[in-house]
Amino acid sequence: MIITDILARNARMYPEDTALVEREPEKNRRTEMTWKQFFRQANRVANALVAAGVKKGDVCAQLMTNCIEWLPIYFGILASGATAAPMNFRFTESDIQTANDLISAKVLVFGPEFIERIRAVKDPLSSSIQTFVFAGEPSACPDFAVPLTDFTAEASPEPPGVPLSLTDPAGLYFTSGTTGTPKCAVITHRNLEFACFLENRHHNQTRADNFLCIPPLYHTGAKMHWFGNFIVGAPAVLLKGVTPEYILEAVSEEGVTVVWLLVPWALDILFAIESGEVKLRNYDLSRWRLMHIGAQPVPRSLIREWKSVFPHHQYDTNYGLTETTGPGCVHLGMENEHKVGAIGRPGFDWEYRIVDDNQVDVPPGTPGELWVRGPGVMDGYYKNPEATAAVLKNGWLATGDVARTDEEGFIWLVDRKKDVIITGGENIYPVEIEDFLASHEKIADVAVIGIPSLRLGEIPAAIIQPKPGREITKQEIAEFCEVLPRYKRPRRFFFGEVPRNPTGKIEKPKLREKYAGMKESFRL
Repeated sequence: MIITDILARNARMYPEDTALVEREPEKNRRTEMTWKQFFRQANRVANALVAAGVKKGDVCAQLMTNCIEWLPIYFGILASGATAAPMNFRFTESDIQTANDLISAKVLVFGPEFIERIRAVKDPLSSSIQTFVFAGEPSACPDFAVPLTDFTAEASPEPPGVPLSLTDPAGLYFTSGTTGTPKCAVITHRNLEFACFLENRHHNQTRADNFLCIPPLYHTGAKMHWFGNFIVGAPAVLLKGVTPEYILEAVSEEGVTVVWLLVPWALDILFAIESGEVKLRNYDLSRWRLMHIGAQPVPRSLIREWKSVFPHHQYDTNYGLTETTGPGCVHLGMENEHKVGAIGRPGFDWEYRIVDDNQVDVPPGTPGELWVRGPGVMDGYYKNPEATAAVLKNGWLATGDVARTDEEGFIWLVDRKKDVIITGGENIYPVEIEDFLASHEKIADVAVIGIPSLRLGEIPAAIIQPKPGREITKQEIAEFCEVLPRYKRPRRFFFGEVPRNPTGKIEKPKLREKYAGMKESFRL
């Protein structure tokens, strides 16, 4: 079922029910949209695009922060027959230009935060972009764009009638770039349909559920978790702001049942509770049933502490990639809390292999590259057959992640192949050391990277971010690490912030450049 048809069904069956709520606490603003309004707004966008000359197969880019207009615009692009290309809101002017050089978008819809960035590269963008649509207050619209309200003013709220197939491309998604140069994954309508069923199958959303969406919608993770609510016509809350108070207020006031957090946000909530800055008695959290985390390895110590504070919460962790249409190709499962630390087992309708460098399956317990196969695997990288051939092998996707299985068949993520540190001929997997260090009561966040060593090739170095108000010394950390095998112990310690991208992944290229002088390209 095409997801625009799912939207049409929701509008038909639950027209006056709430579909989306936007909360902007800093401005004390709350906006609500019904399924009927969502559907009609998406159709106006679709018909306006068709009237502007957009044809099936054209690319329409979207550069916006999370807001209530984001999803209707996205669905409007899909309904027009175009391929949606959501851009990372952290893209610089040159990133935007380079991205568009690849995708050759015909239309760009952008928010007010990006006026000056787009103005700076408007001329090269105009080589393909015929229409710039401004999704903000019309009075703030720059002279090179048309306000969204004007663009859609004369457009019909009925479906445009463009025939769509499950095999048609639906999205171009830029990979996160934490390992260097991002690429652009082609996601089909079938991929999106499957993501709806997958998420609902894993977390059992019903119309009684309410999903709190905090991560950026340009990324597959946030949208595909929302899909579990979307497919049953359940509401969702888009929260602008990630402070513990804002999150808990949204859960309390909106009756949220499902929250997908990133590791830093979960830590912030726990720190705020521990310090007394947040008092749980001030919030009604009785409907909150599930806290799940994805996008990066999750320290076991975090979940132990979380369950001690919220003992009645269900917990799950989800593993996925942009190339798998987001999370769920591997997931822990809410029934497997005893295996916290593992990323889990293959998700619904997914298969896996763990292979060595010769693409031969390795025995249980032996690290190798994780391969996955299922209905969520992308079509390939856009205009990049070489990169596609490097990761798609007879239907299998080579993830680039090193994993192992245990005696019960659970998969444990060891590290990314590129992040493996080779010291004196021994392979060191930073995630294992990060997980160990994260259990220290004074450490808020940690990253481990390899830095050059004349004698050993590389040595592990740990970047430590202490908990607020806690002091910790290098000697204290070194003594804590003495239980590790000698070759796994970090040889250098640095104190500083651990940078993470909007989806929570550690930005190791930045750390390697800062602490090891190893500059890596972040160009598309």
